[in-house]
Amino acid sequence: MSDGDFLGSGWAFPFRISPSGGIALQRHERDIDEAIRIILSTAKGERHMRPQFGCGIHELVFAPNNATTAGLVESYVEEAIGWWEPRVEVLEVNVDTDDDERNLLIITIHYRVRATNDERNLVYPFYLIRSE
Repeated sequence: MSDGDFLGSGWAFPFRISPSGGIALQRHERDIDEAIRIILSTAKGERHMRPQFGCGIHELVFAPNNATTAGLVESYVEEAIGWWEPRVEVLEVNVDTDDDERNLLIITIHYRVRATNDERNLVYPFYLIRSE
């Protein structure tokens, strides 16, 4: 089995049609990046046939922007990727607040692709809803 076979390919996210008229696909590391984004963008319980799929960060959308929320986000992200994306090893998750938008959390995920030992970063924005 080659590294490409293990890394695989999947439908592009968001879903789109390829220039040749078929379903657009992503391969290898790009497929992993998109898979992680899908995991983080899906709230647990959102998929009826797989209710545990997704990430718990959506439970925090109304939480205050403080260190406790940041710590929970880090924990939920690490847990979700560890559970649903076996092709990677999460090395570090950092959560920072945007200086201009106080309700925006910048989630930086540093991970290693197991098959190739390639270390990669993915930045994911997550918005909290401010209480007025």
